[in-house]
Amino acid sequence: MLGRAEALRLVEKYVSSRNLLLHMVAVEAIMRGLAERLGEDVEEWGMVGLLHDIDFELTKNDPSKHTLEAEKILNGQIPDELIRTIKAHNHEYTGVKPEKPIDYALIAADAVSGLIVACALVMSSKRLEEVKLKTLVKKFRQKDFARKVSRERIMECEKLGLKLEEFLEISLESMKKVAGELGL
Repeated sequence: MLGRAEALRLVEKYVSSRNLLLHMVAVEAIMRGLAERLGEDVEEWGMVGLLHDIDFELTKNDPSKHTLEAEKILNGQIPDELIRTIKAHNHEYTGVKPEKPIDYALIAADAVSGLIVACALVMSSKRLEEVKLKTLVKKFRQKDFARKVSRERIMECEKLGLKLEEFLEISLESMKKVAGELGL
């Protein structure tokens, strides 16, 4: 399996958008935090988070191809079961149904990262350190805040045995650990 430095170089080969790259780093951090909390493989979960949107720029105009191009890029680079997890995060188009904790974690982490960034950006400092769990829970419930963030996908956290508040706390604290890298 790729090491993180190799994975990051591969991501940089396919991703030119700084915002997309930062999103992928944020999801990696959340996945690591979730793996740690759930007693799972932190490196594998982090790798899935970092690589999950590697083909997004190639497929953004055709969502039905998203993650299928990733499969071609990542074949032989990471274990097949991790590629399956990446495909499952776009299950609406790929037909690869989420089944394992890592699958549900990726779906929820992918969505919650956007909510957390949106919360940071409305703070006066525009910094994650200013975002509190209470604020995040409140903003989650405000359907007109960060409207494109799927609350339904975030709620996949319950399939991990986590209540919403605990999932939000793990996600927020995980992203705070990489706030410098994220510029937040």
